[in-house]
Amino acid sequence: MDKIKLLKQRRDTLKSAGKSIRADIVSLTDENSFVELSAFSFSKDAFYGEDAQGEGVVTGFATVGGYPFYIVAQNFEQSFGGLTKAGCEKIVKTLAQAEKNGTAVIYLLHSYGVRVGEGIETLEGISSLLLKASQAGNVTQIAVLCGEVYGSTAVLASLCDFVLFAPKSALSIASPLVLSAKAGKNLKPEEVGGYKALKNSLLPSLEVKDLKDAARKIQDIRALLNEPVVDADLNAPVPALNKTCGAAELVKTIEGVIELGASSCPQVKTVLGRIGGISVAAVVLDNVALDAACMRKINDFTKLSYEYDLPFVLFVDCLGVEQSLSVNDSILLKEIGRYYRLLDELETPKISVVTGKAIGLGYSLFAAKSAGFDYAVSFANAQIALFENAAGAQIEYANDKRADQAKLQALYAEEVADPFNAAKGGYIDDIIEPQFVKQYLIASLQTLTR
Repeated sequence: MDKIKLLKQRRDTLKSAGKSIRADIVSLTDENSFVELSAFSFSKDAFYGEDAQGEGVVTGFATVGGYPFYIVAQNFEQSFGGLTKAGCEKIVKTLAQAEKNGTAVIYLLHSYGVRVGEGIETLEGISSLLLKASQAGNVTQIAVLCGEVYGSTAVLASLCDFVLFAPKSALSIASPLVLSAKAGKNLKPEEVGGYKALKNSLLPSLEVKDLKDAARKIQDIRALLNEPVVDADLNAPVPALNKTCGAAELVKTIEGVIELGASSCPQVKTVLGRIGGISVAAVVLDNVALDAACMRKINDFTKLSYEYDLPFVLFVDCLGVEQSLSVNDSILLKEIGRYYRLLDELETPKISVVTGKAIGLGYSLFAAKSAGFDYAVSFANAQIALFENAAGAQIEYANDKRADQAKLQALYAEEVADPFNAAKGGYIDDIIEPQFVKQYLIASLQTLTR
């Protein structure tokens, strides 16, 4: 038998079994850069009695924008991208190589869950895969959702550092059809698990137009993480900030912004970008009254800052904790405790800019020198105080018969909440005009990151 001819036949059969996913890999990666691994790894599907060409997953390595990546791509044409034990082992093998080489991984995900016929064997494989993905701490993992992603594959996506949603993609722990029916509704998959639908998921998500756009976003992410400092000119003042300095205007002071999880807790903006050419992880608090979800989003982003050794910059406009029964009976207190532990572990520069209000825990958590902030400044029109106003103080001390209401009124009047009082005690390093904020940040980052 002509072995060369047989090889070509087998290769043609393999490629025919995954035309679409191979086309997706070509769209995402640099031209002619993809090298396949474990190409002929497959097993028999006990339920359908067919060979599962490529195990429903294509693996290999390639470059995207010149950056090296391992690629794990689910072949939806093969049993709807269903996971098998052998398929999970193939992905685990790829992750192990990525971990050994310190190379990032891109998952192209499109799966209805598991492939029937293997039973508990598949569950064992899934468990080993999810454990490996959760343990690969030195590997950046990026999930690109190319379609519907259900069940255990959705859990894999949730373990990734970045989750990119393509149009009409949906992420769901169970079939959206089942979830929709149980809710007595008739919803499309993207209405159950699409980017905009998962507003409470707190995933580090991004929305992309197509795979070419996903490639551009991935390049931007890798550039920020791989090249922490690039040449940049110091920008001129931004006089408009003296008039309006809301969250949208503040985000514009950051270059090359990549906002993560914009659909979840939009009053807390978590962005990657550069300030004066220096990569940073920045949180912009937009008149926030903290609840458990907001605090969890901040914590997850603080952890990302720690994992990628990025300076942590906070723009603070926070009213403290939301005063409600639902917030009181939530995991907020545990999340606050977790935040302090994360902040203590963070060895990169920690910089705070009080842009609006820093009331109570809004100051203690996000601007206090004793919390570990290396540099803290305040806008001249900001407010730093124990309570937002005299009325708040009076409510707090309503049961204290010794409290002199007139003194409380004077103590927490607007002029006492003036940031100059914090500066007098050495707690705020400087009071600045909003228009000059970028220059102060650049100067502090250049000093602290040396």
